[in-house]
Amino acid sequence: MNLLRKLFKQTNYPLNRHITIRPSNISFFSREICQETRINIQNLLKASPVVLFMKGTPEKPLCGFSNAAIQILNLFSINPAKFLTFNVLEDDRIRQGIKEYSNWPTIPQLYIDNEFIGGSDILLEIYKNGELKKLLNKAGVLLELGKIQII
Repeated sequence: MNLLRKLFKQTNYPLNRHITIRPSNISFFSREICQETRINIQNLLKASPVVLFMKGTPEKPLCGFSNAAIQILNLFSINPAKFLTFNVLEDDRIRQGIKEYSNWPTIPQLYIDNEFIGGSDILLEIYKNGELKKLLNKAGVLLELGKIQII
């Protein structure tokens, strides 16, 4: 023990030194969207009554969940002028920001009339129970059979 005391005296550190960790106001695990990203997301949501944030494009989804969301939405005759998709892989700020904006950790994310609906699992569930059709009808985005144009 004398040897230890001698070593600590030479380094000017007390033998029973106590380190106090004080709480901080900084949260290391909380993320917030920057104002610019929030505005960009809000502008995307205002651009169309139906907005799907996905990985890839409707023609080439780059994940199974995004593909499932597109397949479900393709079961309806949604007016293309009222349906917007955004490939989150092209903008990392939107990719991370949309998760914070909705407080939902995964992509894809569907919004109808500016309201977050959910991901592909919820989309499948509300498709099965008929709620998705009601939401799309209420948003006024479904084409009437007589108005569908074949190109």
